[in-house]
Amino acid sequence: METIILDGDNLTIDQVVSIARDGTKVALAPASREEIIRKRNYIDENWLTENAPATYGFNTGVGKLKDYPISQADNEKFQKNIVLSHASGVGEPASEEIVRAMMAVRINAFCLGVSGLRIEVVDRLVEMLNRGVHPVVPIQGSVGACGDLAPLAHMVSVMIGFEQADAYYQGERMPAPAALEKAGIAPTEFVLHAKDCLALINGNSLSAGMAALTVYDAERMMKMADVYAALSLEAIRGEQAAFDPRIHAVRKQPGQINAAENIRRLIKGSRRTTEACRAVHLDDDILHPTHHARVQDQYSFRCMPQVHGSCRDQLEHAKTLLTRELNAATDNPLVFWNDMGALEFLSGGNFHCEPIAFAMDLLSIALVEIGNISERRLFALCDTTLNYGLPPNLAGQPIGLNYGYGIIATAATAVASENKTMAFPSVADSISTKSSQEDHVSMAPWSCRKAQQILNNMHKIIGVEGLLATRAIFLTKEKLGSFALGEGTAPLYAELSKVIPLVQEDSYMQNQITPAFEMVKSCKALDIVEGAIGAIK
Repeated sequence: METIILDGDNLTIDQVVSIARDGTKVALAPASREEIIRKRNYIDENWLTENAPATYGFNTGVGKLKDYPISQADNEKFQKNIVLSHASGVGEPASEEIVRAMMAVRINAFCLGVSGLRIEVVDRLVEMLNRGVHPVVPIQGSVGACGDLAPLAHMVSVMIGFEQADAYYQGERMPAPAALEKAGIAPTEFVLHAKDCLALINGNSLSAGMAALTVYDAERMMKMADVYAALSLEAIRGEQAAFDPRIHAVRKQPGQINAAENIRRLIKGSRRTTEACRAVHLDDDILHPTHHARVQDQYSFRCMPQVHGSCRDQLEHAKTLLTRELNAATDNPLVFWNDMGALEFLSGGNFHCEPIAFAMDLLSIALVEIGNISERRLFALCDTTLNYGLPPNLAGQPIGLNYGYGIIATAATAVASENKTMAFPSVADSISTKSSQEDHVSMAPWSCRKAQQILNNMHKIIGVEGLLATRAIFLTKEKLGSFALGEGTAPLYAELSKVIPLVQEDSYMQNQITPAFEMVKSCKALDIVEGAIGAIK
């Protein structure tokens, strides 16, 4: 496994995922190391004096206490006090992958060379990440304004070897000194110097790391939404003209164009979505006693490219914002060389996580919409007024004695509705903190957690759609089995009908739900389809 070189400019979402989930190691780019050392040497030689000008967090208090001076003699104690006072998170511990992503983003921010901390600090954080010392970081407590102060302070409490801080090492929770010692990181007690602590805790890293993982997973989920939508189209013998590339070319929306192309590739070669197949009258088609050419399908099928594509466009926008944030210096103050070759400390607000909050709120709305339209398609599959002859509730014979799939469809509706309640943008819910020193906050951490919760519900909705589409094709195989499925949908149906125990009569639904959900959650469905027709856009 190749080591990822961090330089502050080129960290990708995929690399964050590799570091967080695969344990990929990191190292500093030589140029970044050189600049960190060069700046810190200047600071040590010119700024660590009692007569140095007041510089926020360097020789002054922080937050509302910014006007209180800190002497050089007290600076090491001041650094530790910031860690202890700011380690104030609440709630359950963040997952190991979120903590690893957070650590990687924090290290990469230092590689821009404008944070002013010591290289020993950066090296220790790299060592912790590479050797698998994962601080226990409560997931709640940050408003994403002065960065993710509380979560990062918990990270630093382990870094300094504070005996009451906890870390996970090789899956076991233990006091920080024990974790460091077992990992071979010495000394277990580590002293922070001027500016070290503020550089470590004042940044976007929890939000950015969590967002990177969610965006990566959301992209795969949106691809699977196209895959399962195509299977539902096969189930109702849908009309293909709505996916003609000429329609989408004149709309000029890239996500829509790609989604329509995905559907065309998935159903390429399908005979089930032809007029010849639609001409076969199914016994339960009470609305159409005689065949008439189907002019168009309902919106949840016909407008798949427009809706899925719009959601994809929001995902792409979120990826753009987030990639910038992964490669940003987000602490305060920052240090820059001036025209005379001297350093200047500049106080600003790069720690404010507004871009991440917007990105994740938009992604949340997009994911909710994917769930909404999926729920409408699966609803249609059960409704005899919408499904063109499929049995009511997709019940087996004899209908009535067998109830079918109405309740699992309702479960998907419940989850889709639950997701809707989380669509409100957190970024719009600012609240003043710290005696109004921070009078506007981003709420990015909640935006990230909320997007993750929505995403964690998505396999339940899309999984039910896949289950019902598979059931619909299974129930009609006697009359329609001679009509081939598409190049992408055929192997998917073959696998789903293999892992889901489908029979005519009612059976224990959990035995069908579990494999149907796992096909989505594990991305196996996407792997099967891409193995047959190549990458889904």
